[in-house]
Order: sequence, then structure tokens, then C-alpha cells
Amino acid sequence: MSTLCLVPTPIGNLSDISPRARQALADADFIAAEDTRVALRLLNHLELKKPLVSYYEHNKEGSGPKIVARILTGQRCALVSDAGSPAISDPGEELVRLCGEHGITVSAAPGPSAVITALAMSGLPTQRFTFEGFLSTSNKSRKEHLETLRHEHRTIVLYEAPHKLAETLGDLYDVLGDRDIALGRELTKLHEEIVRTTIGAALEKYRAERPRGEFVLVIRGAPVEKGPRLPLEDALALVEEYRAGGMKLKDAAKRAAAETGQSRNDLYHAALVREKET
Repeated sequence: MSTLCLVPTPIGNLSDISPRARQALADADFIAAEDTRVALRLLNHLELKKPLVSYYEHNKEGSGPKIVARILTGQRCALVSDAGSPAISDPGEELVRLCGEHGITVSAAPGPSAVITALAMSGLPTQRFTFEGFLSTSNKSRKEHLETLRHEHRTIVLYEAPHKLAETLGDLYDVLGDRDIALGRELTKLHEEIVRTTIGAALEKYRAERPRGEFVLVIRGAPVEKGPRLPLEDALALVEEYRAGGMKLKDAAKRAAAETGQSRNDLYHAALVREKET
């Protein structure tokens, strides 16, 4: 069956490979890998032997169509990156697009992800976040990218290499200010570390000591700016207006609170008292 399966690989700890991921590799007719040497070590660990083809950023334009052609003959291909989920901040997204254009079924086995691992361990808000991948190596482009995040309210997740960490922290401090940040390194490995601090303190720390290992940066989003709070009487008038339109009291109080800055509970109870008096 002509399929492409995205197979997440461990981000550090080989025991994180799932039975489903192992089965997907075992079922594949061939494996497309970001680095065939890294993929071979994983296959040896799993005691599997499969043909490997190279697919990475600098050969994707030539290698991608060849992989698609093989799949179209009826072969099953498993795509792996060096670590984590393929197609996330990874050239695999282009191969998925090519397969879609040719009507090839694409499936994925859930698995390890440095983004989610660091976010969950950060202690920062996780309900809404934005993943920005790697920043540009160009100072100008990097600062322009960060400028687009200055007013981003969601938690921000970035990847960074150790030799660029101090410079990036300096740019973060200049553009975003001194916010809370969690820095994850060696995730899932023996020397796993999460440093929960501020951007300014992290900058001081990593200017004084040499960073080691690849980093995931989790940064608190910009605070939500609230407008001036309207008087309670004005807010209650809005509640009455929404109630007249058929809205339930609870919903009317919630909507009026969002629009006026008043407490939802205060509005609800004040409106409830007023309705009982009339």
C-alpha cells in the first residue's frame, strides 16, 4: 500500500521509542532519514534492517520526488528525523506536502517532542502557546522575528543552539524585556535540566558559563492590557440589555464583565439582587 508514515524518534532516551513506532519501522519497505547514520544506530538498537535513503534540508528538492516515486510504486516509506517528530521544524513538511499532491496516504505515530516536553515542564501557561522553531542566524532577521512576538500573549517556545544562546537571550531581553523563562536542555537524558528563571538572570548565567547541549526556550507571553473599568451601574445596564435579548443571567454577566472590566461574580450577584427586587 502506498503510504508515508511519520515516525517520531527518541529525543535522547532510546527507551522512549513506542511499540507502534517500532512496528511502523518494521512494516516500512524503506526509511527516509535526516541522517542515515543516526537512523542506523536506532535500527540496530531495535534489531531491524531496512534500506535507508537520505532526506534532509539541503537535498529535499532532489530526494523528495524520488521518495514519492518509490511510494507510488506501492512501497511503504517511514520518515524519521534525528530526534523527535518529523515535519515539525523539519524538512519533512515538504515531503508531506508532496505526498498530498500525489494522493498518497500520510499517517503518523505519536511520540517524543522536545516542544511539548519542555512546555509541560516549564511551569508557564500551557493552554495556549506558539512554537517559533529556530531563530535566524542573521542579527537583523532575528530581531525582526522577535519584534513580531513583542505583543504575543501566548507562551512562546523556541529552539536554540548552545553557541548562540547568550546572543539570543540578549536579543530577547532587548525586545521582550525581562520576562519569566524556562530553559530546557538534555531533555529525557541522564543530565536533563530545566532552569526556571528570568531572561535577564539567564543572560547573566550563560554569559558567565558555557552552555552545553541543545536548548528549548519557553518564554512567558506579553501581559494582556486591560482597558479602564467601567462603573458598576454601566455594567449592570449591559447585563439588563443582554437579559432583555433573551440571554441567561450567567452568560449576560460573563459577557458584560469581559466588556467592562468588572468582576463577573460581582455583576452576577448584583444583577440577581436587582432582579429579585423588581
